[in-house]
Amino acid sequence: MQNSLLWKLVFAFMLVAMLTAGLVAVFIRLTSVDRLTLLVIDQERSSLKTSLTEYYTEKHSWEGIDTQWKQIRQRIAPPYPTQPVPDPNRSYFEPPRDKRPPPEEPHFFFGLADSHGKVVIPVNSSHAVGSVVPYEILQEGTAILVDGNQVGTILNAPLKPRFNPAENLFLQRMNEALILAMLGAMLVALIIGTLLARTLIRPLQALTRAVQNITQGELEQEVKVTSKDEIGQLAVAFNKMSREVARINQLRRQMTADIAHDLRTPLMVIAGYIEAMVDGILKPTNSRLTIIYAEIERLQSLVSDLKILSQADAGELPLYPQHLPPSSLLERVAETFKQQAEIQHITLSVEVDEHLPEISVDEARMMQIFSNLMSNALRYTPEGGNIHLSAQASNGKVTLSIRDNGAGIPSEDLPNIFDRFYRVDKSRTETGETGLGLAIVKALVNAHHATIRVESQFGEFTAFHITFG
Repeated sequence: MQNSLLWKLVFAFMLVAMLTAGLVAVFIRLTSVDRLTLLVIDQERSSLKTSLTEYYTEKHSWEGIDTQWKQIRQRIAPPYPTQPVPDPNRSYFEPPRDKRPPPEEPHFFFGLADSHGKVVIPVNSSHAVGSVVPYEILQEGTAILVDGNQVGTILNAPLKPRFNPAENLFLQRMNEALILAMLGAMLVALIIGTLLARTLIRPLQALTRAVQNITQGELEQEVKVTSKDEIGQLAVAFNKMSREVARINQLRRQMTADIAHDLRTPLMVIAGYIEAMVDGILKPTNSRLTIIYAEIERLQSLVSDLKILSQADAGELPLYPQHLPPSSLLERVAETFKQQAEIQHITLSVEVDEHLPEISVDEARMMQIFSNLMSNALRYTPEGGNIHLSAQASNGKVTLSIRDNGAGIPSEDLPNIFDRFYRVDKSRTETGETGLGLAIVKALVNAHHATIRVESQFGEFTAFHITFG
C-alpha cells in the first residue's frame, strides 16, 4: 500500500498544500505584527498631533506642556488593565479579595521639539530637554502646523509598542484562523488529491492489466482513451503498439506456414522423383533430372532471399556504395530487360532529367531492386503495354521511378505488399515465386537510407518511387 502511486500522489498534494499554507501563514503572521504596530503608531501619532495642535492654538506656546503631557498620553494610550493577583496569605475559608496590581503603562513613542528643534518633551535619554535635535531626526518626525506655520515637531522613538488586550486578542484570533486555514487546506488537498490521483491512476491500471494480458499471450489489447493529455497519448500509443504486435505475430505465423509450404513443395517433388528412381519405377532421364535441379534452384533462391532479409533485419547487409549517375543505372536496367520486353511486345522507355546529381548506391544491390520490380512489371503488364523508367530531382532529392500500365494492385492490398510472403495473386505460389521479392526490395532500399512508396490504380497502372537524399 505504501508503494502505491495513488498514495504517493495524495501525499504529494497534501505536502504541497501544507507547505504552501504554512508559508502563507508564517508570512502573514510575521507581517501582521509589523503592520499592526504601524497602525497603532499612526493612530497614536495622529491623535497626539491633534491634541498638541489644539494645545498650541489655545496657549500660543509650549509652556506647561510638560504638566499636560501625562494626561494627553493617558488619553491617547490608556494603561492596560491587569488581572487580580492571588493573595498567598489568605485562608481557605476567607472570601477572596480582589488584589490587583496598578495598571501597566504602555510604551509611548513620542516626544516634542519646538519650532527651533529644541527638545520640549524628551523621547529618550539621548536628547535632554533644551538640547537641539539633529536635522535628520527632525526630518523623520511629524510637523505640527498652526495657521500654516510649523510650531513644533513630534519626535519618534525607535521602540515597538506592547499591544493592548484588544489588539492581542486580534492577533490571537488571527493565529487561530491561520491554523484553521492550514487544516482546511490540507483537508481540501486530501479530497482533491484523492480524486485527481484516482483519475490519473485508473488509465495506468488499465494499461497494466493490458500489458499483463500481452505477457500471457493475448497480444491484441485495447485500452480506453479517456483524455488527450500525456496519459491519453500513452494509451493511444499502446493501442497502436498492441495492434502492430498482433499484426506482426500474425505475419510471423503466416510466414512460418508459407516457408513450410514453399519448402515442402519442391522437397516433395525431389523426394518423389528420387524415390521412384531408387525403386526402379522411373529412369533418371535428362528431363527428370532437369526438373529436380529446377526445384533445387527454387530452394536455393528461397534460402538466398531469407538470408538477405535476415541480414537486413540484423543491420549486417553488406553494401559497397559508389557515386553513379541515375541515367547510367536506369539505362543498364533497360538494357538488361530489353529482350524480354520485346518478346512480350512491351514498350520499355527511359526518361531522365538533365543535370541530375549522382547518387551513392551499391550498383549490384540496385540492380537486384530493379530486377524484382521489373520482373513484377513484366509479369502483370499485358501485350502491347509499356513500362516507363524515369529519374527526377526535387528539393535536393533524386527519385527513381518505374511505372507500368498493367493490372494494378487493389487498394486493400497496397498497405501489405511489402510484407513477407504476402501475395496479391494467391495463385502465384504455383509460378515458383517465393513472395519475398517486394520485401527484399524494401529491405535493400532501407539499407541505402532511401524510401520507397507505391501508387496504383487497379486495372490501370502501378508505379514504384525510390527517393534518395
